[in-house]
Amino acid sequence: MKIENKLILSNVMNGAFIILIGFFAIQNMNLVLTKLRFVEIADDLNASFLEMRIAEKNYFLYRDRKALADIREKIELAQKTIDDERPNIVPAIGETDFRKLESSLKVYAGHVTLLRGSRPGDPDRETELRAAGKRLKEFSDSITRLERQRVNAIILNSKRILIFSFWAILASALLMGHFISQKILRSLREIEKLTRSIAEGNFNKIEGFQSKDELGSVITAINSMSEELSHREEELIQAKKLASLGVLTAGVAHELTNPLNNISMIAQTYADLYDRLTGEQRVEFMGKVETETVRIQKIVKNLLDFSKPQDANPREADINTVIQKTLTLVQNMIDVSNIGTTLRLAEGLPPVFVDEHQMQQVFVNLITNAVQAMATGEKLYIGTRTGKQGATVEVTVMDTGKGIPPEFLPHIFDPFFSTKGEGGTGLGLSVSYGIIKNHRGEIRVESKVGVGTTFTIELPIWKGAGIHNEQA
Repeated sequence: MKIENKLILSNVMNGAFIILIGFFAIQNMNLVLTKLRFVEIADDLNASFLEMRIAEKNYFLYRDRKALADIREKIELAQKTIDDERPNIVPAIGETDFRKLESSLKVYAGHVTLLRGSRPGDPDRETELRAAGKRLKEFSDSITRLERQRVNAIILNSKRILIFSFWAILASALLMGHFISQKILRSLREIEKLTRSIAEGNFNKIEGFQSKDELGSVITAINSMSEELSHREEELIQAKKLASLGVLTAGVAHELTNPLNNISMIAQTYADLYDRLTGEQRVEFMGKVETETVRIQKIVKNLLDFSKPQDANPREADINTVIQKTLTLVQNMIDVSNIGTTLRLAEGLPPVFVDEHQMQQVFVNLITNAVQAMATGEKLYIGTRTGKQGATVEVTVMDTGKGIPPEFLPHIFDPFFSTKGEGGTGLGLSVSYGIIKNHRGEIRVESKVGVGTTFTIELPIWKGAGIHNEQA
């Protein structure tokens, strides 16, 4: 379910709960008003009943038959009130108690009528009148008192329910808000982690996160973007390789010239001296041709291995060996440019876990940039050593060229940024940066105008299958 739908459902549920509570509160309020209205009527009736009892006592004290007429008048008035207020009384006390009230009043009225028609001083009639009046007054007082208690109970119960409902709605809103916010925050953390990884050149995916809401769609889109960027990075690396081939071709062509010339001279000599050569000498000549042919094959193979697309295949490697293989590709470019080379490769270095072809790409880029930045007769320095903390291997490529202006250094690894003007693509160092980051390494640059530039690469040493699984 989408987050929007969850929020709507949560709001609908809370709204329905609030409406239900409101309906309950209105029902209770109406009931309270009904009972309060009855209490008002009951107070008026009780006042009438009390006046009846007072008139009754006056009759017994003074034998004033006019008091009986007053009682009869008040009974009729009370009966009229009961009849008029029946719609308000019955919902409050119920049909049974209402009939009891009417019956008690009729019984009392009947005794008053009998007493008016009997001789004065009839003790039986007087006793019955007193008893009927007492029952009427007590019944009226009891139901009034009961309804007051019920009103208080309803108000107290409503108060409790409203307080409980308030905390229930608040808890529901907080729990739902916490659930949704945690879900959003979890997704945002995964997205932040992935975007940081992408920024560092690691095009991983968010795995194990399945959601059919908006965040799931965002994560799916970011995973697709990461996968596409990974493909683009591979294409970019290959494009830079092909660009580097243009620089290497001149040196390779020069290197191929020597063995081809040797083969040509051997063939000419062989043809001229064929009749005078012994069988052993002929084999020796063919051996030299084979040697030069193998030399050509090796040169071409190295060039093809470097140029053709390679799937990432990190494995345990000796960084010194990788550097020496790279130098076979660029040595002629260095020689043609008349650049001196100093190698200081530390012995006994721990192995690293790298893709050799990608690392050759990095070193070709750095060496090519260094050679292009130097004039004839300047020096190129390449060195290796164990890192300061003992957990990395450091590779240093240093030139004595013109250097990089300070304002350019912060952008040196940005894509398409170049200090070579129209002669550079601005991709070499960006691609190299991505390769090093993919190997969990670091690359730094220091430069001073007129002195030279130093690139330092740090690669984690190989500690076994744990790193293999992490980087594979």
